[in-house]
Amino acid sequence: MIAGMPIPPASRPALLALFFAASAALAPQTVLAQAGAACVSGGSTEQTNACAVQAFQQADTDNNILYADVMRILSAHERPALRRDQNEWIRQRAATCKKQQAAHEAQLDWPRRYHECLVAEIGKRKKELMVWLHEGPPPEPLQKP
Repeated sequence: MIAGMPIPPASRPALLALFFAASAALAPQTVLAQAGAACVSGGSTEQTNACAVQAFQQADTDNNILYADVMRILSAHERPALRRDQNEWIRQRAATCKKQQAAHEAQLDWPRRYHECLVAEIGKRKKELMVWLHEGPPPEPLQKP
């Protein structure tokens, strides 16, 4: 609803495209604001941690935009499968990176290590989303009796 009026279904794709275009245009500024200006490549531990957070935020924003693009292209009956797949992937990526970096959690560079792991997981997800984009949903795994 805009100003209390429902949005006609025919207008929704154009509004979504406008929203995501605006989001993409603002993303780099948002990333800098969120991670602060503390990023200095090759700087102190705190500064390199901030760079890793910035890299994660940019990769996550890019991934969210790609996910939205794929959702728009899929048919209505294919979208729930991607939504489930994406939600499961989000849970899995955090768990994977926490587990991989558990031994380093007490170290000062743990945020860098953790966020670099998240960026690597996002890179893998990008490839998976590109398959959805170009080939549609993957075939359902066979159920074992």
